[in-house]
Amino acid sequence: MTNYAIRCRHADLNPQKQTIVMGVLNVTPDSFSDGGRFLNNAAITTQCKKLISDGAHIIDVGGESSRPFSEPVPLEQELERVTSAVRAIRSFSDIPISVDTTKSEVAKAALDKGADMINDISALRFDERMADLVAQRGVPVILMHMKGTPRDMQLNPYYEDVIKEIHDFFEERIEFCLSRDIGRHQIILDPGIGFGKRFLDNLDIINNIKAFLDLQRPILVGPSRKAFLGEITGIKTPSHRDVATCGAVVAAVLNGAGLVRVHEPGCCIDAIKVAHALRIRKGESE
Repeated sequence: MTNYAIRCRHADLNPQKQTIVMGVLNVTPDSFSDGGRFLNNAAITTQCKKLISDGAHIIDVGGESSRPFSEPVPLEQELERVTSAVRAIRSFSDIPISVDTTKSEVAKAALDKGADMINDISALRFDERMADLVAQRGVPVILMHMKGTPRDMQLNPYYEDVIKEIHDFFEERIEFCLSRDIGRHQIILDPGIGFGKRFLDNLDIINNIKAFLDLQRPILVGPSRKAFLGEITGIKTPSHRDVATCGAVVAAVLNGAGLVRVHEPGCCIDAIKVAHALRIRKGESE
């Protein structure tokens, strides 16, 4: 049986035993749903304690917005945002911390301050030194599928077969990682909901997560508050889409997702329990 355990410095997580919930902490002024809310240590501490009490297993810290059409953030600015947040969290908690960055300098500094894993939306493509860092530190790494960059990814994205293209991309990235001495056991795959995807592409991804399970790595899905949920519900304000997020999370878990990345874990935990009960019952009846 394939071992899906995610070995972090501060905890071992097993998405085969429970869905791993990643709580989002954006320490940016311009993130699409909560930009500007968590820019000082007091706000960061309050929010992280809430994420933990609500059931998050990992906190994902991001210092550069990756919303559609966003501009890159200077290195020094991202470094200060991320390392300050990691220090603040480590002052009161040993919860695993993921750093959401495409820059090896930021990732290294965050790991040095106590972070556990790297969440790279470029799948190690934007910074040639990131692969070496992941290999040297032996940390888990999330490889996400994205067409283009945040600045241009939503400019008429097109796929003949979105599931096949993502699957092929994952295969290529896994082979790249293995060629750079990154162990298969370190890899987590994220099909990139909302990153260079059309409305129906996002629905197809959630419906077809099982198509990626032959790659024998945990699948992370991040539908939280995304625009496609607004198209479904008519809710224009991202922060009001948490109930819709729960619906997408349940569907993702039922279809095989091992990790979910959300802004409000509290409203998803009970929904995930229902999805687990349904999966267990289905397994018992087959």
